[in-house]
Formats: sequence, C-alpha cells, structure tokens
Amino acid sequence: MSYFTRTGEHTFKATDHVSGAWDPDVQHIAPALGLLVHAVEADRDRRRSDGLVLGRLSYDILGTIPVDVLDIRVGVVRPGRTIELVEARLSHDGRDAVLLRAWLLQARDTTHLGSSLLPSIAPPGEMAAWDPTTVWPGGFIASADVRRDQVEPGRASFWVRTRVPLLEGEEVSPLAGAAALFDIANGMTVLAHPRDVAFPNIDLTAHLFAEPRGEWIGFDTTVSFGPGGLGLTTSVVHDLGGPIGTVSQALTIRPGVPAGGANPGP
Repeated sequence: MSYFTRTGEHTFKATDHVSGAWDPDVQHIAPALGLLVHAVEADRDRRRSDGLVLGRLSYDILGTIPVDVLDIRVGVVRPGRTIELVEARLSHDGRDAVLLRAWLLQARDTTHLGSSLLPSIAPPGEMAAWDPTTVWPGGFIASADVRRDQVEPGRASFWVRTRVPLLEGEEVSPLAGAAALFDIANGMTVLAHPRDVAFPNIDLTAHLFAEPRGEWIGFDTTVSFGPGGLGLTTSVVHDLGGPIGTVSQALTIRPGVPAGGANPGP
C-alpha cells in the first residue's frame, strides 16, 4: 500500500500509512510534503520541457489534516525563462493546510565546480538500527526504516528510508521521495520526550545544492529549545554521495501536551 492514491486530477486519498505521530487520527505531514513536490514537478512538465530543477522548498504548515482526501493546486507566482517561483496549495474540505513556495532553476553542468565543506556522516551500514516506534505512534513512523548514531538527546546523525511508495501507480522523482521524508527529522533525536512536551513544527524549509540519489536519506540533526516557547530543528541532508543541502524546522514548544493526546498542531 502507498501513502496516497489518486482520486482525480487534483485530488489524492491518504492511506493509514500517513497517520501521525502527535495524533494518529491526523496525518503526519511528511508524506504530504513529498506529494506537493510531485505536483509541482508534474505541473512544470506539463508547461515546459527544459527540466528546471527545484533548489528551495519552503513549506508553511497551516493546520492539521485528517487521514482523508486532499486537493492540490499549483500556480506560477513568478514566471521566467531560467528561474520560476511556483506556489502549491494543499487543502482539505476547502481549507488550506499547507502552502509550498518552490524556486525552480535552470540546470547547468557544474561538475567541475562541485564542492562542499559540509562534513559527511557515517553510511547507514555503520549505524545501528533504531526503532522510532519506541518513541512515536502512527503509521508513518512505523513505515520508516531508521539507522541512527545518537550523540545525546537533541543531537544525532541518522539515515531513513521507506518501502512504502509515495503515490500508488505513479512514478515519482527521487526528490519527491526524499521530500516525503524530510519532516521526520524533528522526531528522530528528541530533546524532550513527546509524552511530556509537544514540539510540532510550523514550517519546513529545504535548500538543496544537489538532487538526492538512492533510497536512503541521511540527516545530521541538532534540536534547540529556547526559553520562550520557540524551538528549531536544523539538519544537513545527505544521500550516499555526501551532503546535498539543509533542512530547517521552526518549532512551537508546548509543555504538558503529550503525543497521542490533545492535538498540538498549529
């Protein structure tokens, strides 16, 4: 079974594999973020043939989403020959739930210039398997295969993959598949246990300087809580070839709101 099945040109039905970590009755947002990338790429390919690549994904999470049918609409905010800004809106029952603004850039061969001083992490074969369901409920977390090197609470490197297809019967790009895992970063090295403190993210921004390859996505992640109810999860994202970009997530810190209890979504 996939995370989503298509029910129309713009509509998709979520399956039980997307049930959430904070509340199993609503979706974990991670697969929906990948579905939005798939919709943006499909819209791009309908409109043009030059294969602009996505360099930035900026998501605003406006609220929780039940495990139900979603609607996604894509529009061009800033058209251009070599650069475009595109907005995708994911809604449920007429209410916007996630907004994605994505910059699409012209691809060029810069192999001879390729370089990054961001440190690599150990490959998944050198990290121990870790079961995230020991911390989190929900179908999405249960679908994740995780290898982790925990330094201390709130600091870890880890690799994630899933055997569950993003969308039934449709090929999706490696980027869309990777984007469906980006949001998991906030829960893989908790600074406080979710039975005591809720810390959902209200956004996610990914900056990429290379397209992901392979089924494993790696994260070098640090979680920070401030004194005034704000937090931040930052990650350097990897494929097996090394770092490919960064992901950041702004958090709202809510002591006394446990996972599986009152829904802590924005």
